[in-house]
Amino acid sequence: MEQKKRKQLLTLIEADCRLSTEEYAVMLGEDELVIAAEIKRLEQEKIICGYRALIDWDKVEDDWIEALVEVQTIPRGEEGNREIAERVRKFPEVKSFFFVSGGFDFILLLQGRNFKEISKFISTNLASIPDVSGTQTHFLLEKYKEWGIDLDQTDSDPRIQVSL
Repeated sequence: MEQKKRKQLLTLIEADCRLSTEEYAVMLGEDELVIAAEIKRLEQEKIICGYRALIDWDKVEDDWIEALVEVQTIPRGEEGNREIAERVRKFPEVKSFFFVSGGFDFILLLQGRNFKEISKFISTNLASIPDVSGTQTHFLLEKYKEWGIDLDQTDSDPRIQVSL
């Protein structure tokens, strides 16, 4: 499959992974067998890493909180970063984990039942890592948009309002 069509397919899958290969084929003007084979190849090569639904857990769970945690480490180069990543990524509370530029080295998205649970995780599991020199925690108070999806769907007209 040509690169342009592959990118279009990936964009469609990212927007709605529940569509059938037949629907993707129609949208792209391709044969369904070609689309099915391409999706299988993309999965095998780990370009498509998984499929997820975006759930607004605030509408389901009362006992639920998320936090972004900035983690500063003692510089030890690429190998040191990998060692920290191997230790931190295994925890089920860590939902997303990124190595970043700026004043901190890593940013984590944590999920827990309450402030105390998140704080305990940080003090017990992050602060105990020898190369972690500091953390800064930001509790998420309200979500408005996630992964490009507007979570406040009260406005039924998707057009942007323009006034003069």
